[in-house]
Amino acid sequence: MKAAVFHSPGKITCDTVDDPKIKEPSDIILKVTSTAICGSDLHMYSGGIPQPRPMTMGHEFMGIVEEIGSEVTKLKVGDRVVVPFPVACGCCYFCNHDLPGACEHSNEENYGPEGGIMTEKGGGMFGYTDLYGGYDGGQAQYVRVPYGDFGPRVVPDNLTDDQALFLTDIFPTGYTGVMWGELKGGETVAIFGAGPVGSMAAKSAILKNAGQVIVVDTQQYRLDQIKRLTGCETILWKDGKEVIEHIRSLTHGRGADLCIDAVGFEPDRNLIDKAKAVINLEKGSIKVIEACMSAVRRGGKVSILGVYPYNYDNFKVGQIFDKGLRIQAGQCPVHAIIDELIGYVKDGKVVLDDIITHRLSIDEVAKGYDIFDKKEDGCVKVVLDPWI
Repeated sequence: MKAAVFHSPGKITCDTVDDPKIKEPSDIILKVTSTAICGSDLHMYSGGIPQPRPMTMGHEFMGIVEEIGSEVTKLKVGDRVVVPFPVACGCCYFCNHDLPGACEHSNEENYGPEGGIMTEKGGGMFGYTDLYGGYDGGQAQYVRVPYGDFGPRVVPDNLTDDQALFLTDIFPTGYTGVMWGELKGGETVAIFGAGPVGSMAAKSAILKNAGQVIVVDTQQYRLDQIKRLTGCETILWKDGKEVIEHIRSLTHGRGADLCIDAVGFEPDRNLIDKAKAVINLEKGSIKVIEACMSAVRRGGKVSILGVYPYNYDNFKVGQIFDKGLRIQAGQCPVHAIIDELIGYVKDGKVVLDDIITHRLSIDEVAKGYDIFDKKEDGCVKVVLDPWI
């Protein structure tokens, strides 16, 4: 079969690999009909998250059930399903407490309570390094999906693949950032990052009746797209202090009720920022978290959706304490909310597929990663077809 295979930083190619096989009686084999490149895939592509061996990429995918294991009872061959990005068993302590990303059984070699940099990680993820279970992902013609009775959801007949695909990750992730903010209606939400997750966070904030949605990004074309799709306020990041002051000026000097980091540890940085990271022996930057903590009002909330796999010194604990902030971070609990989100899409309350800017064959995966990483050709979201 064809698959997008990671070989080394900057090198992901379409290769011919062996078809996946049932390994456990709870597995299913999925014929992938649609898959996408995620912003967090770029952390592997850049080398920011290490991966020593070749691996099939991709954790945003959906398709048709091709084969089922002997213990699978909730699905049948021919079902069209969408698959949450965490690999979760459905029966451990954390799965039973709506925390599938902390599944105790899906990452046996590297799982642990510490949450270290290279050891004691959380549960498994599709196509996201050996640190998270070493599962081959869904940027391929076929994929093995463990725990077939817990993760995959049958897609309503009235939804196309484009309408359903982003229920795998980016819509649940953006929605989670807003959900953590506990909006009552009328609040100001400031979202840092106008990429796919930031776009979904903006749509979710509107869905939850935010009074004002502000999106910040370094790329004007991405801001133009999200403004066209949602009508939200946009701010082009040229200087962090100016952005913070702009947000305060829109909120009577107080700051936003909720700030969402939809960027992570590899934001656009200048040479000075990069030099500081080298001097501090740090990988990437927490400049977006710092901007969120400054731009949020006293007593406000900060949701951290962007990936942060490393530790950082000079973290502003004093600011958190003085402002009385509530901060929540981590992977979204897709399995716990996906049924609700399917309902929103099915009922037409939110549109997901309007952020797609590029459709490519899986043979063109190297091009897809390149333009997405470099933010070229107006690229916001790349969808791959494994069969053309």
